[in-house]
Amino acid sequence: MNTVLSLAGVVIKELYRRKDFYVLFVLTALITLLLGSVNLFNDPKIVRYLKDVCLLLVWISSLVIAIGTAARQIPAELESRTIFPLLAKPVTRGQLIAGKFLGCWLACGIALVIFYLFFAVISGVRETRWPVFNYAQALWLHWVMLGIVIAGVLLGSVVFSAPSANATICFVMVAGILLLGGHLNSVAVRQPEPIRTITYLVYFLIPHLEWFDLRDLVIYDQDLVAWWALGLATLYAMSYVGVLVVGGWLVFCRKTLTT
Repeated sequence: MNTVLSLAGVVIKELYRRKDFYVLFVLTALITLLLGSVNLFNDPKIVRYLKDVCLLLVWISSLVIAIGTAARQIPAELESRTIFPLLAKPVTRGQLIAGKFLGCWLACGIALVIFYLFFAVISGVRETRWPVFNYAQALWLHWVMLGIVIAGVLLGSVVFSAPSANATICFVMVAGILLLGGHLNSVAVRQPEPIRTITYLVYFLIPHLEWFDLRDLVIYDQDLVAWWALGLATLYAMSYVGVLVVGGWLVFCRKTLTT
């Protein structure tokens, strides 16, 4: 376990030495501050629209950080050949995959806390309301969702040789699931066989990332999600994380590393 934590620590330090997070945070902060200073038509309800835009920016930024960070982990080690002394310490391939996943996930969690804290302060000052538990639930499910994404990207990083190809494919898949995943069952009803069965199969096999989107909870001040439902969603996400991380480990174990 100490080995996994040490590897995770290296990943966290690497992320915050790079400029990706700072650039995305500064852009999000500037746009949020700009929108927060606007009072369109003297309509107080316009704040909801501004919150929607800002939370969308937070989601996009977090996905860029998660996919970009996870996609380069294994290829960077292979390209710089640091993976050979690392595996000779000895560090097992399973520990390497687990450490990389944990590091990326924790790093994204830290970034999310910063994003949400900033957003909550700006929104609270504007509305003079502080729905702490709404933010906490939205943040938690957002972070859990990123765990699925990171695990999938790590699996892709041991399948695809180029980080750019892996990142592009993962971006397309994540965007497709978020936008269309919840509608596949409705599409399947109108399809002939065997397309209907295939569509239903895809619907039940993909991780439904859209279930973890609680932006409306924050934007419209809705009632809190039941804590038992939050727990079930977490178990659902951890199941996919486990399958994807184990899948990445199995593929990595079969991968031949050449000097």
